[in-house]
Amino acid sequence: MIYKTLSSSLLFCLLSFNLQAQTRIAILDFELKDLTLAPGVPAELQRTASIKPLLEQELARAGYLTVAIPHQAQQAANSGVGYLFDHADAAAQLGKLYHADYILVGRLHKPSFLFAYLMGRLVKVDNGRLVGDYIAESKGPNASLTIKAVESLTTKIDHDLERRYSPPPPAKLVH
Repeated sequence: MIYKTLSSSLLFCLLSFNLQAQTRIAILDFELKDLTLAPGVPAELQRTASIKPLLEQELARAGYLTVAIPHQAQQAANSGVGYLFDHADAAAQLGKLYHADYILVGRLHKPSFLFAYLMGRLVKVDNGRLVGDYIAESKGPNASLTIKAVESLTTKIDHDLERRYSPPPPAKLVH
């Protein structure tokens, strides 16, 4: 009986430690920086909004725990467009409020109709330091190309953290 109780307690402690050890990443909504002659078209706004959930999905597949920060909290911490992207210390303060280990501030930078860049800055919350600056190119507005860019971004982020992400194999083209 005592052996069973000790075994159960040890198992519970190990499981609790494993949950505590999981890296917690907060991903903010991506901002659109559209420099084209027709900025902010609905399709581009939709693509920008799709990046965060796609990135959360890929990071979760790699075993990271994603931390939700409400849109209102992000807006309150953002003193203007690009502020959190340019101020790692302010992003870290926001991440601390939600008990994240890291916070990723992202931007979809669109200098042309032909391509866009997914940009992300990963900040370590406890010290406010920039861990990495990441860029992934997406040529064209096609959703599958955006997904590939998100996978590329995930690979780069994971490379600086725990190196356990494997992107899914390329989809086969149907003729």
